[in-house]
Amino acid sequence: MSTGTSKKFSKILAAIDGSEPSMDAAYYAILMARLYNADLIVLHSSPEKIRYEYEDKIDSGGIVELPRQDIEEKSFSKIKEKCKENNVNLITEVVTSSKSVAADIVDYAESNVVDLIVVGTRGRSGFKKLLLGSVASGVVTYAQCPVMVVK
Repeated sequence: MSTGTSKKFSKILAAIDGSEPSMDAAYYAILMARLYNADLIVLHSSPEKIRYEYEDKIDSGGIVELPRQDIEEKSFSKIKEKCKENNVNLITEVVTSSKSVAADIVDYAESNVVDLIVVGTRGRSGFKKLLLGSVASGVVTYAQCPVMVVK
């Protein structure tokens, strides 16, 4: 065991979908960012097919294209408040692609040189089967940096 070195996190990525477990993960990420005086990036990723199905449920009249700004405000308002209370520098990102959520998270972390990824064990009830293990497992398997999975 090494005694003289410790890992310094300068960029922490929390992946959220608005569910309680993902919000718990975000709150752990805020605490870690405060502890290490690190920047916190909060990423909301959703494949287009799932995003459209989710939006369709929001507006029973049909699929509604929500402006990026509205999605960010709805998903990130509580996190923004907690970051402000804890004096944590926050960067928010919304990613929509045809790839998997896990691939989006890993790709984003690699291209932005993230030191730690924080994810929850499961997501929104509508996405429960998709997120219960597949996203966290995929991120743990493919990420090049440490991953904290919050239960």
